[in-house]
Amino acid sequence: MSDLSIRPALITKVIPDSICAEIGFEPGDSIVAVNGQKPRDLIDYQFLCADEFIELEVLDAKGKSHKLEIEKDYDEDLGVEFETALFDGLIQCNNRCPFCFIDQQPPGKRETLYLKDDDYRLSFLYGSYLTLTNLTQKEWDRIEQMRLSPLYVSVHATEPEVRIRLLKNLRAGKILEQIKWFQERRLQIHAQVVVCPGINDGEHLERTLLDLAKFHTGNNPAVASVAVVPVGLTRFRPAEDELIAVTAEKAREVIEQVQKIQVLLSKGKGGKKAKKPNSKSRCIWLADEWFLIAGLDLPSAADYEDYPQIGNGVGSIRQFIQQFETAFEKLQPMQVEPARKLVWVVGNAVEKAFEPIVQQLNQIPGLSVNMAALCSRYWGQTITVTGLLTGQDLLEALQGRDLGDGILLPSVMLKQGEPRFLDDMTLEQLASSLKTRILPVSGVEELISAAIGLATAEVEF
Repeated sequence: MSDLSIRPALITKVIPDSICAEIGFEPGDSIVAVNGQKPRDLIDYQFLCADEFIELEVLDAKGKSHKLEIEKDYDEDLGVEFETALFDGLIQCNNRCPFCFIDQQPPGKRETLYLKDDDYRLSFLYGSYLTLTNLTQKEWDRIEQMRLSPLYVSVHATEPEVRIRLLKNLRAGKILEQIKWFQERRLQIHAQVVVCPGINDGEHLERTLLDLAKFHTGNNPAVASVAVVPVGLTRFRPAEDELIAVTAEKAREVIEQVQKIQVLLSKGKGGKKAKKPNSKSRCIWLADEWFLIAGLDLPSAADYEDYPQIGNGVGSIRQFIQQFETAFEKLQPMQVEPARKLVWVVGNAVEKAFEPIVQQLNQIPGLSVNMAALCSRYWGQTITVTGLLTGQDLLEALQGRDLGDGILLPSVMLKQGEPRFLDDMTLEQLASSLKTRILPVSGVEELISAAIGLATAEVEF
């Protein structure tokens, strides 16, 4: 990688009372080099800044260059945030998976919606999934040398011909060799398998899960966990693709198949159960969406152990319900004054699971919360998770309805750090069209605080 391709790291935020705040850094300044080396990304930056004595080359917002020497504690953070974690650009995907969500979007939206991330650095930093098909030897060496572990890998199938068919990339057939590479270096991955009916289900799914389970051994297993996820389809997908939507019947079939494999793997030699049935030893996990599609109850909280795949939708709903119950119990007897009437918008996939939450909120005197469980006509789905609802979906479903004092809107619908839906509609535009207040909420505490009228961010029409 040439230094010429590395851009200065643009600072967007300076943490109050930090080292950089005391020095006088401001948003708009950029870090060019640390100890004479240009960092490629946030990983390089953090590694270079770990020392007690560092020299920074800085470019201020006016374009003037400065050199600074800083003495600090080892591993003490300088206190700045950057525009991006990648200073040399995104490593993009070279596969053509038919189920890729990027290719299932309509044309004409903002450019960032069409960027196909397959970057191992974002996988290490933020848990995004990659396929390992586009790494040069230099990048493999860097993963080993810097111990970038765990990474999150989209496996989908371990049989070479099936994975090549899914990713449409001849390099995709090397996945078992690559996992063995991680094992030999005592590095870890978390894997995901997106099940596409008729392609990698049935006997292929069984083969994949048993192959991956072989790497789940020892105190530092190469495969730390596997999430089994249903394929998600939209009406914008290419007409020529071979994908089939997951039906309720198919979901029940996959749940039964995976649970049988889980039981098989939990038994020791000779078919005897493991001596420590309560130990955190499970390798394979079913995404919540399987149970929602199948119309079945979610597993108990204990079944998710320490939630190793919560970022992949494994246990996130159960954890949310559990956290709500804990927080609700801590509420002092209270009454909401003046009385408030709110609408809580969620995807219809979670309607049944979240009904008890609405019932508990409505036990508070003076508070009335109505759940609006919506599907996405925008994506052409009959069952929709909350994060895929768009501004257009909300506008069509809520226009003309009595919205009371406002909308409780899960922030998972919005682009991270920006009040904008997947269809590019902004929160302000939606609030203006519906002529109501919108209260974005992230997590249980914000949901409760916004519902009972405590201070929270809101969007006025």
